[in-house]
Amino acid sequence: MATAPTTAEKSGARGSKGSPDGPSRPGARNRRFRVPAPRVLFSALGLAAAAAGTVWALYGSDWFRVERVKTSGTRVLTPAEVEKAAAVPAGTPLASVDTDAIAARARLLLPRIESIEVERSWPHGIDLKVTERKPVLLIEKGGKFTEVDMTGARFATVATAPRGVPLLVLDAASSPSLRRFGTDRLLREAVRVRGELPAEIARNTRVVRVTSYDSVTLELTGGRTVFWGSGEHGPAKARVLTALMKAAPKAGHFDVSAPTAPASSGS
Repeated sequence: MATAPTTAEKSGARGSKGSPDGPSRPGARNRRFRVPAPRVLFSALGLAAAAAGTVWALYGSDWFRVERVKTSGTRVLTPAEVEKAAAVPAGTPLASVDTDAIAARARLLLPRIESIEVERSWPHGIDLKVTERKPVLLIEKGGKFTEVDMTGARFATVATAPRGVPLLVLDAASSPSLRRFGTDRLLREAVRVRGELPAEIARNTRVVRVTSYDSVTLELTGGRTVFWGSGEHGPAKARVLTALMKAAPKAGHFDVSAPTAPASSGS
């Protein structure tokens, strides 16, 4: 038999229909914390104005434009030569300068440049930081000298030989090595040998003579010679040669082509 609802049940029913103690209507809380529309609009307009002002300052104003170029790191080249090749566009907005294009122009026109860093120096400058190639061998032709770096690249021709750089003599015209490997390969082999010489021996080396792929001879100061052989086992040959020269300081000829069986002779 159904019973009449109690007072508490009646009260609960009233609350669920919207009494002050019942749950709020959907969306009421969200409306209480919603940011007024005018404030959002003003914030958006402020951000847009700030962004537009920044863009204008960087690209449209005269505040941040290229007015000076500074070059550092040159040894043989002059800053003026580098800056002429780089052709940094004066008066251009600093933010729009193509630093990669500047670096590419400088390397193309000046092969002596091994690398160049192009950096913006706010508010008005461009800095060029140059690293020049260093010659490790020279090739003489017609009274001039072509400089060769550690990669085997021929990067410049000069009238006067730089001090302390050995002369490379490719005397392989009658060798099968020339037909098999070519001049460039023999050149790289000579560079490889030069790069593995101990510092003191390298300073005293005047000529690196290549007659074939496996026949490299060093001509040192004092009329001394070193038969190096091929470029293989270079570090071992360098260690053996150092020890051999200490053991026989008056010898005139050293053979390290087979580093396990070195020899010295002459005086």
